[in-house]
Amino acid sequence: MAKVTVKPGESLEEALRRFNREVLKEGILLETRRREFYEKPSEAKKRKKSQKERAIAREKDELSE
Repeated sequence: MAKVTVKPGESLEEALRRFNREVLKEGILLETRRREFYEKPSEAKKRKKSQKERAIAREKDELSE
C-alpha cells in the first residue's frame, strides 16, 4: 500500500505528486482496473499467455538492436 507523509515545508501538491508516483510504481491502478469485473479462468490464462509472448518478443527486439 502506498503511503506518503507530508514533509515539513512541503506543499500538498508535491506530496500528492509523490503519492501518485508511488501508486503508479506499485501498479495499484492497473490492478484495480483489471479486477473491476470478474475474469473467467480461461480469460486469465489467455491474458497471461499473451503477456508472456509479448515479453519474449520484446526481449528478441532488444537483443536484435
